[in-house]
Amino acid sequence: MISINAASLNKKENYKLLSGSVIPRPIAFVTSMDSEGTLNAAPFSFFNVVSAEPPMIAFSVGRVDGKMAKHTSRNILKNKEFVVHIVDETILHEMNQTAAPYEDGISEVDKVNLTSIDSEKVTVPSLKEPKIRMECRLSQSIPLGKDGVYSNDLLIGEVLCYHFDEAVYEDGKIIAEALNPVARLAGPNYANLGNYQTIARPTDTK
Repeated sequence: MISINAASLNKKENYKLLSGSVIPRPIAFVTSMDSEGTLNAAPFSFFNVVSAEPPMIAFSVGRVDGKMAKHTSRNILKNKEFVVHIVDETILHEMNQTAAPYEDGISEVDKVNLTSIDSEKVTVPSLKEPKIRMECRLSQSIPLGKDGVYSNDLLIGEVLCYHFDEAVYEDGKIIAEALNPVARLAGPNYANLGNYQTIARPTDTK
């Protein structure tokens, strides 16, 4: 085994090892809205489910030189609402383009020709194209860092409303094959669902 002291590495080096080791990662394609009404969209792969009661999801947004430079974190901290969409192959390239450094006042949604639609429980619009979306209210924002220097913000949202394409939902369950989500690997690499196996949860402790 190769052992590396994490404290001896810089941010970029740690990022490479983490993002290359914790794979595949689901992608949160998040819409948020600024005070001027500009609808922003951006992908985040430091993302997962954190609670079922209440239903909560969380994702981490990086800072730049300790400051909230991302539209997403600033918008959510201001109006406390956002929508998370699950990425599949049909919107992969559009999602990737929204990661470009667009200036304030420019909507990534318009730039990549995605379709915005009204949400039901939040004021932030959703995207029509993804097969799954979740309208969320901000529950907690936790700055992440060390010695008073923060490099990320963990945003935890309570899911207020789910929306599922009919093809991916049946009897209260999600049909993974029909969703065919795209996952993030390291660098510019992505993966599909691929093969999977079913293993029953153990009940015998012997």
